Amino acid sequence: MKTDKLQTALANWQLIQPLSEKDQMRLSRRFTIDFNYNSNHIEGNTLTYGQTELLLLFGKVTGQADFFDYEEMKASNVGLKMMLTESAEKQQPLTQNFIRTLHKTLLREDYTVYKNLPGGMQTSYIIHAGQYKTRPNSVITRYGDRFEYASPEETPALMTDLVDWYNQEEQKGEMSFIDLAILFHYRYIRIHPFEDGNGRIARLMVNYILSRHNCPMIVVRSRKKQNYLEALHKADLIVGSAPTDGAHATLAQIRPFHKYMKELIANEIEADTQFISQKSENIWWFDGEKIEFRTPTYGIILRELQTEPINTYATLQKATGVNRSALQKMIQSLSKKGFIEKLEDGWRVFITPSI
Repeated sequence: MKTDKLQTALANWQLIQPLSEKDQMRLSRRFTIDFNYNSNHIEGNTLTYGQTELLLLFGKVTGQADFFDYEEMKASNVGLKMMLTESAEKQQPLTQNFIRTLHKTLLREDYTVYKNLPGGMQTSYIIHAGQYKTRPNSVITRYGDRFEYASPEETPALMTDLVDWYNQEEQKGEMSFIDLAILFHYRYIRIHPFEDGNGRIARLMVNYILSRHNCPMIVVRSRKKQNYLEALHKADLIVGSAPTDGAHATLAQIRPFHKYMKELIANEIEADTQFISQKSENIWWFDGEKIEFRTPTYGIILRELQTEPINTYATLQKATGVNRSALQKMIQSLSKKGFIEKLEDGWRVFITPSI
């Protein structure tokens, strides 16, 4: 990444300020779906992008999915709103109580996990909502080795260090808020203070810091999950396996993750700027990607279905001038990509127009 890419993205973002109320609403609506869908999908939530939009914006449940996934997604959105409210209180320091409350909001309540052991034995343990872990946690990397996080005994002191460090650095103002957000994420993940939900909290906290500094918020895209995890892994190799070292890592030590996150933030800000500034009948957006169709016919179909969800092939043929066979293929293509979905009350469009 060129060293000035992030600064250029931030400068271009400033050029389109202030945003109109309509553009603020469009951006907020888009971010709500993108963030909640991706942050939960990374952790295994099975709701589709379309199901997420219907649930969070319209309160509708459609298709087949586990009840837990619906409840998890709703709780995620409450947590996002809570984070935004807290980030607006710019004179108030970050507290551990806020992080624990955010975690309780995401998990909602304690629950029991059951696991089968070799030999047919079963074990269980309780996941505590809003409380630091009471049992060790670790992860098996894709390279097959076990990576240990901070112990339950170490966690309270390390979280105190993390929050105190953040407040002090923010007050001093010597470190850029971008670097502060990236380093906070890494140190937090190396502590892994809760028994579940740490990744979702880490991504909320990055946006908490960006929002406090009037920067566009970001989405770690589920389709690029391996790049995200690989950047963390490369940083871990430099920092070392000791949890205490990870919880006090420097920017220089986490340079692979730092580089990855700076490029991600630059790309997300660029996309937000284009989403607001590039207006065209043929430009649409879906899960952070700008879609430019090869033919304007796709745009006509989408606008027709947005205007009248129960449109028939006959009315679509009249609007597009395309024969039925070609029209069916185009609709199948839009449906396969998740841009539209057939529901009981007609078609629902999930791809967002630029105008």
